[in-house]
Amino acid sequence: MELQKIDGLTLRQMLWSGGRLLEENKAAVNALNVFPVPDGDTGTNMCLTMAQAIKETEKLSVLSVSKVCEAASAGSLMGARGNSGVILSQLLRGFAKEVEGKETLNAREFAVALQAAVSTAYQAVIKPVEGTILTVAREAAKAAGEAARRGVDVVGVLDAAITKGEQTLNRTPEMLPVLKRAGVVDAGGQGLMLILKGAKQALLGEDARLPVVKDIAPKLVEAPIPTKPVTEEMAFQYCTEVIIKGQQLPLEKMQVDLSRFGDSLLVVGTSEMIKVHVHTNHPGQVLEYCLSRGTLHQVKVDNMQEQHREFLNDQMVPLKSAGTAERQKLIGLVAVAVGDGLIELLRSLGVDQIVEGGQTMNPSTEEIVSAVNQVTADKVIVLPNNNNIVLAAEQARSLVNKEVVIVPTKSILQGIAALIAFDPEAELDDNYRMMLDSIKQIKSGEITYAVRDCQIGDLVINTGDILGMVDGEIAVVDGDVSEAARTLISKMVDESSEMITIYYGQNVLLEDAQELKRTVQADFPDCEVELHYGGQPLYYYLISAE
Repeated sequence: MELQKIDGLTLRQMLWSGGRLLEENKAAVNALNVFPVPDGDTGTNMCLTMAQAIKETEKLSVLSVSKVCEAASAGSLMGARGNSGVILSQLLRGFAKEVEGKETLNAREFAVALQAAVSTAYQAVIKPVEGTILTVAREAAKAAGEAARRGVDVVGVLDAAITKGEQTLNRTPEMLPVLKRAGVVDAGGQGLMLILKGAKQALLGEDARLPVVKDIAPKLVEAPIPTKPVTEEMAFQYCTEVIIKGQQLPLEKMQVDLSRFGDSLLVVGTSEMIKVHVHTNHPGQVLEYCLSRGTLHQVKVDNMQEQHREFLNDQMVPLKSAGTAERQKLIGLVAVAVGDGLIELLRSLGVDQIVEGGQTMNPSTEEIVSAVNQVTADKVIVLPNNNNIVLAAEQARSLVNKEVVIVPTKSILQGIAALIAFDPEAELDDNYRMMLDSIKQIKSGEITYAVRDCQIGDLVINTGDILGMVDGEIAVVDGDVSEAARTLISKMVDESSEMITIYYGQNVLLEDAQELKRTVQADFPDCEVELHYGGQPLYYYLISAE
């Protein structure tokens, strides 16, 4: 029996069924990673994006095609995670715009809406890459249009889209060399095909069950909430921050010298500019010492004891009451990060709101929007710190009533470099240029492990091997974490390098990290070598050379 029209109820079942099939195969989509490292998250991102789309449709009492698509588009827009999730949300947005005001869809209207979806998605990506979800969607929609012109019903339109989409998906390794080297098809394209196949099951009345949709609470990392009563005294009373500018600043010696003044010490920067953060009882002595090294800038001293007393004795009451207004800043900062050490470092560098996320846990557009809105500034700089979060950040920018710029940092190391270059007294455009320039000066390295066997170029990789990556490319394969790190650093450092910074992760012992620092310092005596606790998962070490 031919099916000539899709109504709102059927369309919602198609979304449910597509989301369910994607959820069931999420792990397989995640595994389609171009590198054999434990950060495959395309399936997860697309599932979470679909989950938010479906959740919005559950609220509807009127089930026209237009209303279902409008709700799905709104949900996916705010719930989009990762590049694949953002593109999926744009596909839903384009489809929704085309069917606005429609109660039902016939075969021709269905095909036209699929083509409109692709057009919107392509417009959302500044530099579309062929061999990705976009290519699969485009070819599937084109086939749908051809089928509709032949006079088939809506099932025939979707059948044609699936057949051509599958063929295109299988050809993606020929379009993208990185896929061919890894021996995989495009993960986003695979996710899209699962959604379309699930939609067909619903269209045919086959197992269109509602998938499990869980609430996804934003993971905004707020200022730490005290867990002790206000009567307890602090060891150090003053949070002291300052930037020192000078020539040939001895960063490592300053770390040692400043450690005698207190705790929570962070000393980061370059030989010409250093940012200091320390909790101390003698801020004057800290500033005098810093003044002996160079000129002081952006001095900030907060009485933590006084701030602490502003809390109610209930240990979970936040610092600011509902009526307390924060001082407006000229420019606010939002950054994405994971790892308690890295989060603390970003705070010390002036970040106002940190959205917890990174590899395998990309934040949604809604989480970034929420963070931007919580910053007490009309102008905001967002640091995604991950190439797979840039699109979600760009999408968030279009959803807030603030002037927002996205500095396209592809790693937390680039984000730190950008923050060091930030000048709170400069204009937004000037800061954007300075921060962009700073990330060009840094090399980013990562030490992680292989999750599958493969061969990339001349590198033969076995599951469990330790991998060293420079700026996203595998450069080292080893059996030992420390040796891999040492070899990786030797590939990163050149004659222009002045500083090597090592951030050790949650699975690295302090003594191992300290031994690595000593070894690297001996290998490169002309470079400053810093060691910080990052606390990041998945990556034993994050390493920058600048």
